[in-house]
Amino acid sequence: MPSHIRAFWVSSPGQGEIVTSACPPARLPACPPARQPASPPARQPASPPARQPASDDVVVRALYSGVSRGTESLVFQGRVPVSQYAAMRAPFQEGDFPGPVKYGYLNVGRVEAGPAELVGRAVFSLYPHQTRFRVPVGAVTPVPDGVPAERAVLAGVVETALNALWDAPPRIGDRIAVVGAGLVGCSVAALLARFPGVRVQLVDVDPSRASVAAALGVDFALPAQATGDRDLVFHASATQDGLRRSLELLAPEGDVVDLSWYGDQQVTLPLGEFFHSRRLSLRSSQVGSVSPERRGRYTPADRLSLALDLLRDPVFDHLITGESDFDELPRVMADIAAGRLPGLCHRIRYGPR
Repeated sequence: MPSHIRAFWVSSPGQGEIVTSACPPARLPACPPARQPASPPARQPASPPARQPASDDVVVRALYSGVSRGTESLVFQGRVPVSQYAAMRAPFQEGDFPGPVKYGYLNVGRVEAGPAELVGRAVFSLYPHQTRFRVPVGAVTPVPDGVPAERAVLAGVVETALNALWDAPPRIGDRIAVVGAGLVGCSVAALLARFPGVRVQLVDVDPSRASVAAALGVDFALPAQATGDRDLVFHASATQDGLRRSLELLAPEGDVVDLSWYGDQQVTLPLGEFFHSRRLSLRSSQVGSVSPERRGRYTPADRLSLALDLLRDPVFDHLITGESDFDELPRVMADIAAGRLPGLCHRIRYGPR
């Protein structure tokens, strides 16, 4: 393994940088960088010699990573509430909120060293944006044959959508709305389109998302034109207006499943109007743990493997709407967080394959 690695860090709210660091020879669950200033001194200390990973480690060279727009924008802007610092830590996060912090969790790479059966395989991991890294073998999931590495960056998002459908399983004939046609909402809609007899409408304020809905095989509507009397609504717009509209679209005794994370944003809902008279339900869905409906049968690793298997369907390619080189990530992340670079999943590519 090379003695130096490069990683994207949020250096302070609204500022990102590529940091070069040395990977120590000792076995570690990850390679924590010894951060260096943006303008390094002319003379750098000698790097320690590289060493083969322990038998239960793998060394991975990144091929692609994905930007999780909603969560990573909040992290980039320093908007993680203090009360949620512990809950929102990524599995291989370095540093602390609001920064400096290395954050991210959609990474596909190729195993360069480790168990023989994994060497040369493409694997998915919940690792931040970094060129190479060392993790325990249990932290990587092989990408199945038939799933391109380029598409596999969506595994963590499809896993979130899968968990939500376990939280509130649709029934044949259900009328369902998905409010918020971002990456998570579109992933939910893509999975719902597979259910027989289910009528799905994707709802968003952006009329251009109609083309994505058509590609996924579901209907589209602007919020004001959305069809009501829904048995089930999945909300993923991360806005107060979207959550309120989700409640309005429900049939009596219907359920809203909220997948949004609002950061430090306060949300006000009309719980004194039709909420009680129509016996509506509102529940959250969070991918941090397996849905109680499946917890006795699936581990998080099982759930991730299933999400990767679902990505055999090329329809998910419609959810990747941009790509940039790793060196461009500081600018790209700033543009995404500021709304200057719209889209769904923005993919980051890492050098020669």
